[in-house]
Amino acid sequence: MNWEQLQAYCLGKKGTVEERPFGPQALVYKVLGKMFALIAWEVDPLDISLKCDPDEALFLRDIYPAVRPGYHMNKRHWNTITIDGSIPQTELLRMIDDSYALVVKGLTKDQRSELENS
Repeated sequence: MNWEQLQAYCLGKKGTVEERPFGPQALVYKVLGKMFALIAWEVDPLDISLKCDPDEALFLRDIYPAVRPGYHMNKRHWNTITIDGSIPQTELLRMIDDSYALVVKGLTKDQRSELENS
């Protein structure tokens, strides 16, 4: 996947916006102000950081050499994935979906309702 495909997939999630709070080299994707993905789009190969259940984070790091603890993130709850072709695209998309779902789950009931009705 290239960064335009990742960008389109992330922006396709309901309520998602793209920001650049860390400078032009990092694209940050948020749902109602909470980050679920960060793409280092100027590196080759691409890196994407995603929120993850702590147990699954460790499991994914054991399975895929391209998955490592979140770069400049909470290493218990975030993974950074190098998109080098070693992880099937369906698995990468599932990781993005899971990250988004974890963030949505952590929103307040009112925020989730707002998201559903937007």
